[in-house]
Amino acid sequence: MINTARQIPRAGWCSTASWGVLTIAYLLLYGVTLVSADDTGFDLAQTINQTPEGGVLNVPAGVYYGPIVLDRPIMLIGQPGAVLDGRGDGDVVQINAPDVTLRGFIIRNTGDILDRENSGIVVTAPRATIEDNRLEDVLFGVYLKSSPGSHVRRNHITSKDLDLPRRGDCIRLWASDNSVIEDNTITDGRDLVMWYSNNLIVRRNTVTRCRYGIHFMYAGQATVEDNRLTDNSVGMFLMYTKDLILRRNVMARNRGPSGFGLGIKDVDGADIRDNLMIDNRVGIHIDNSPSNVDLTHRFQGNILAYNDIGLGMLPNVTRNEFVGNGFIDNVQQVAVFGGGKFEGNSFTVEGRGNYWGDYRGFDMDGDGLGDVEHRVASVFENLMDRQPKLRLFLFSPAQQAIESAAKAFPVVQPKIRAIDTAPLMNPPRPPSIANAPPRSSAMATAGGLMLLAGVSVLFVGWRG
Repeated sequence: MINTARQIPRAGWCSTASWGVLTIAYLLLYGVTLVSADDTGFDLAQTINQTPEGGVLNVPAGVYYGPIVLDRPIMLIGQPGAVLDGRGDGDVVQINAPDVTLRGFIIRNTGDILDRENSGIVVTAPRATIEDNRLEDVLFGVYLKSSPGSHVRRNHITSKDLDLPRRGDCIRLWASDNSVIEDNTITDGRDLVMWYSNNLIVRRNTVTRCRYGIHFMYAGQATVEDNRLTDNSVGMFLMYTKDLILRRNVMARNRGPSGFGLGIKDVDGADIRDNLMIDNRVGIHIDNSPSNVDLTHRFQGNILAYNDIGLGMLPNVTRNEFVGNGFIDNVQQVAVFGGGKFEGNSFTVEGRGNYWGDYRGFDMDGDGLGDVEHRVASVFENLMDRQPKLRLFLFSPAQQAIESAAKAFPVVQPKIRAIDTAPLMNPPRPPSIANAPPRSSAMATAGGLMLLAGVSVLFVGWRG
C-alpha cells in the first residue's frame, strides 16, 4: 500500500516555493496590493528627513501610509505605482514648508470627519506646487490654507462616496493670494472654492457632478477662463467678490435646486464675455450686483441657450449692460423674480443690442440690426415671476388662453422685462462649444450631441 501522505512532499505540493506561487496567485486574483512600504524596504519618512533643502526625492512604487509630513522645501516625485494612503484617518499629506513640489502620486483614503477638514493634501506654507496627482476617496482634496503663490495643476480629484453635503471641497483656497488653479479634473465632490484670496487664475478646469463647480467667497481680482462646469447643482457662483474677468467658460446642465449656470450675488466689478450657458435651470442669475452705485457690469458675447430661464434678475438689480449676447430658445428669455419695478439695465449699448431667437422683426437696410425694437413681455411669464408654481402650466391650454386673452383685450398689458432697440439679426459665435463634455449615459450623450448640434445649426450662417 502506498502512503500518499508521504508522497506529497516528494511531488512538491508542500514546498515553500509552491506555496509562494499559490499565495501570489491568490493575491493577484483578489486584487490585493503586493507592494507596500515594508516590502520595498524604502522608509519614506526617514528618507524625507535625510533629503536636503531644495533636493529631489524620487519615491518608488509602493504603498506608503500617512500622514506624510513635508517640513522642508523639497521636490517629492512619485514613480508609477507610488501610493500615499491615509488608512481612513486624518490627512494624508501635510505640507508645512514653503517651495514644496508634490507630483505623480495616487493619494487616497483620508478620514471622514467634516469639521476636521480631513484632506488628501493640506498646505500651510507659500508657493506649493501640487501637480499630476490622482486623489481618490478623500474628504477634502487639495486644501491651500494661507499658501500664497501656489500652483495646483493637472490633478484628478474625486471625493468620498457620501451624500453631497457631507463631502468636502475638492479644491479649497483660504487666504492664498496669487495662486493658479488650472487643468484639474474634478468629479463627484462638493466645491472648487476660493475664500479670501485675490489675484487668482482659474482656468481649464473640468468640474462634473459637484455642488458648485466654481465658487468665490470674499475673493477677487481673478481671471476665470476656459473652464467646463457640467451636471453640477450650480455651475459657477460668485458671492461678495470684486473685480472678476469671466471668459470662454462652458456651464451646461447644472440643474440642482437653484440650477444656475452662473450665479452672481453682491459682486462689484465684473467683465463677463464669450461664455456658454446651456441647458441650465437659469442661465445667469443676478442678485444685487453691482452693489456699488459707481460701477456698471458688462455682459457681452455670451450664449444663453436651451435654459428654463435665460436671464433671471431680482427687481432691485440695476447698472448692468447686455450687448452682443445670444438668447436662443430659452423657455423664458428674461425673468424678474418677485414684484417691484425692473429698470436701470441696458439691452442696447452704443447702438447695438443682442440676438433674440424669438425676435419677429426685420432688417430692411441690411446693417445686421433689426429695424423694430424687441420687447420681452408676456402676461403668463409675469404671473410665473410672482408665482413660480405656475410654471407647471407652461405650454398648456391655460397658458395659451391667458396669452390669447391678453392679445384680444389690450387692457391687460404685460410688464415689460427688457427692451432691445437694436436687436441683432445674427447670433454671436458660440465659445468653445466643441469642448463641452457629454453626459455619461448613452442616452444623455445622444441628447447632448443633438443639443449641441442644434446650436451649431443656428450658427451655420454666421460661420459661412
